[in-house]
Amino acid sequence: MFAPRVFVSIISVLVVFAAVTFFLTGSAWTTIWQTLACAVLIQIGYFIGVMILVAKTNKDRLQAAQLQKAAAPAAEEKDAKAIRVQTPPRHFNT
Repeated sequence: MFAPRVFVSIISVLVVFAAVTFFLTGSAWTTIWQTLACAVLIQIGYFIGVMILVAKTNKDRLQAAQLQKAAAPAAEEKDAKAIRVQTPPRHFNT
Protein backbone atom coordinates (compact mmCIF):
# COMPACT_ATOMS: atom_id res chain seq x y z
CA MET A 1 0.00 0.00 0.00
CA PHE A 2 1.43 3.29 -1.12
CA ALA A 3 0.73 5.85 1.64
CA PRO A 4 -0.01 8.96 -0.49
CA ARG A 5 -2.48 6.97 -2.57
CA VAL A 6 -4.20 5.73 0.60
CA PHE A 7 -4.47 9.26 1.99
CA VAL A 8 -5.84 10.67 -1.27
CA SER A 9 -8.35 7.83 -1.48
CA ILE A 10 -9.53 8.33 2.10
CA ILE A 11 -9.87 12.09 1.64
CA SER A 12 -11.75 11.57 -1.63
CA VAL A 13 -14.19 9.19 0.00
CA LEU A 14 -14.75 11.60 2.89
CA VAL A 15 -15.36 14.55 0.55
CA VAL A 16 -17.92 12.56 -1.46
CA PHE A 17 -19.53 11.31 1.77
CA ALA A 18 -19.73 14.86 3.13
CA ALA A 19 -21.25 16.18 -0.12
CA VAL A 20 -23.90 13.46 -0.22
CA THR A 21 -24.67 13.86 3.49
CA PHE A 22 -25.05 17.62 3.12
CA PHE A 23 -27.28 17.15 0.07
CA LEU A 24 -29.50 14.67 1.94
CA THR A 25 -29.70 16.45 5.30
CA GLY A 26 -29.11 20.10 4.46
CA SER A 27 -27.37 20.52 7.83
CA ALA A 28 -23.72 21.49 8.12
CA TRP A 29 -23.42 20.24 11.72
CA THR A 30 -24.90 16.85 10.85
CA THR A 31 -22.58 16.62 7.87
CA ILE A 32 -19.52 17.45 10.01
CA TRP A 33 -20.16 14.94 12.77
CA GLN A 34 -21.22 12.16 10.38
CA THR A 35 -18.13 12.77 8.26
CA LEU A 36 -15.92 12.64 11.35
CA ALA A 37 -17.61 9.39 12.42
CA CYS A 38 -17.03 8.02 8.92
CA ALA A 39 -13.35 9.01 9.10
CA VAL A 40 -12.94 7.19 12.41
CA LEU A 41 -14.62 4.06 11.02
CA ILE A 42 -12.39 4.14 7.93
CA GLN A 43 -9.28 4.42 10.13
CA ILE A 44 -10.41 1.53 12.33
CA GLY A 45 -11.01 -0.60 9.24
CA TYR A 46 -7.62 0.38 7.79
CA PHE A 47 -5.87 -0.50 11.07
CA ILE A 48 -7.61 -3.89 11.25
CA GLY A 49 -6.69 -4.57 7.62
CA VAL A 50 -3.03 -3.78 8.23
CA MET A 51 -2.99 -5.98 11.34
CA ILE A 52 -4.46 -8.89 9.35
CA LEU A 53 -1.80 -8.46 6.65
CA VAL A 54 0.98 -8.37 9.26
CA ALA A 55 -0.38 -11.49 10.98
CA LYS A 56 -0.62 -13.33 7.65
CA THR A 57 2.93 -12.38 6.71
CA ASN A 58 4.21 -13.52 10.10
CA LYS A 59 2.36 -16.84 9.75
CA ASP A 60 3.82 -17.37 6.27
CA ARG A 61 7.35 -16.64 7.53
CA LEU A 62 6.98 -19.10 10.40
CA GLN A 63 5.74 -21.81 8.04
CA ALA A 64 8.63 -21.19 5.66
CA ALA A 65 11.12 -21.37 8.54
CA GLN A 66 9.60 -24.66 9.75
CA LEU A 67 9.74 -26.15 6.26
CA GLN A 68 13.35 -25.04 5.86
CA LYS A 69 14.23 -26.44 9.28
CA ALA A 70 12.57 -29.77 8.43
CA ALA A 71 14.39 -29.98 5.10
CA ALA A 72 17.78 -29.01 6.54
CA PRO A 73 18.67 -32.34 8.25
CA ALA A 74 17.92 -34.31 5.08
CA ALA A 75 20.08 -31.97 3.02
CA GLU A 76 22.91 -32.14 5.57
CA GLU A 77 22.76 -35.94 5.59
CA LYS A 78 22.84 -36.01 1.79
CA ASP A 79 25.85 -33.69 1.75
CA ALA A 80 27.61 -35.79 4.38
CA LYS A 81 27.10 -38.97 2.31
CA ALA A 82 28.40 -37.24 -0.79
CA ILE A 83 31.50 -36.13 1.08
CA ARG A 84 32.09 -39.64 2.42
CA VAL A 85 31.79 -41.16 -1.03
CA GLN A 86 34.13 -38.64 -2.63
CA THR A 87 36.96 -38.94 -0.10
CA PRO A 88 39.55 -41.68 -0.75
CA PRO A 89 40.14 -44.35 1.86
CA ARG A 90 42.75 -43.53 4.47
CA HIS A 91 44.71 -46.76 4.56
CA PHE A 92 48.09 -47.64 3.17
CA ASN A 93 48.80 -50.68 1.02
CA THR A 94 52.33 -51.80 1.63
